[in-house]
Amino acid sequence: MVSSSHEAMHRIFQHDPGLFSRVSRFLGVDVPTPVKASILPTDLTEANPVERRVDTLLRLETAEQGAFLLAVEAQGNRKPDKPASWAYYVSYLWTKYRLPTALLVVCQDHATARWAQQPVCSGPSQMPTLTLRPLVAGPHNMPVIKDPEEARADLVLASLAAITHAADTAVNEILKALSTALRDTPEDIADPIVEFTAQGLGNRPAKHLWRNLVAVDLSFYKSYISEEIRDEGRAQGLERGHVQRGAEDVLLVLEQRGLKVSDEVRGRITECGDAEILRAWLLRAVTVAEAEEVFEGE
Repeated sequence: MVSSSHEAMHRIFQHDPGLFSRVSRFLGVDVPTPVKASILPTDLTEANPVERRVDTLLRLETAEQGAFLLAVEAQGNRKPDKPASWAYYVSYLWTKYRLPTALLVVCQDHATARWAQQPVCSGPSQMPTLTLRPLVAGPHNMPVIKDPEEARADLVLASLAAITHAADTAVNEILKALSTALRDTPEDIADPIVEFTAQGLGNRPAKHLWRNLVAVDLSFYKSYISEEIRDEGRAQGLERGHVQRGAEDVLLVLEQRGLKVSDEVRGRITECGDAEILRAWLLRAVTVAEAEEVFEGE
């Protein structure tokens, strides 16, 4: 099953095809800004029943280099058979479109990035025939954008930086800079950035920070992810309120019955975050002879 982070890592280049030229300088090459870009079909299936599909395929055109194809692959982990598939993609696209073809692999961890960067030859060592050397974007070379002004200057690149650094501690600063930069950004521009970033973080811990930042800093946005985040926040708020009231009810019953409630008992009750436990304590509070007895059996 394709994950949301996998989709975000390559679809962000569909959203902004010019992103590749800005990313290229971090990869050791300098690709001019395209003067023309179009999204091509990704299905590379031949007449045989084997289906081959590249993640994202773009046709870019620059004033200096002319037209070329860019295949973008999102790679979550090392797969021994993947380089052979990549080699097939590049050779097939070159044959089909008769255009120079570049391959960009986007990763979210250092080990996968190192693996993807290794040249792979299709022939024997003395006859390499076809050598695959993909460009790789990952946490090893994507910028850590901490300045909101820098993030504001290129929101899509900042989103990709957050996605590729999703497993690093540096992602927290990137997300804070990005959310600050989005505050005064028109909704139609900010919405896709919010979506790509949320999807790209996947189930990593950083997603909770991003959800909180969106809920607080970007509360006026109405995108699907934004609404989902705010709904979760409201649900969590209701749950916290329910727990707080439960603790107050236990203390109220004990006090109304004239029982002495020590600081230790009060602290344990107020610090409890489990609604079911509080309910059990409330039932005991009605009959216990001393406040400490509400904890019996715990």
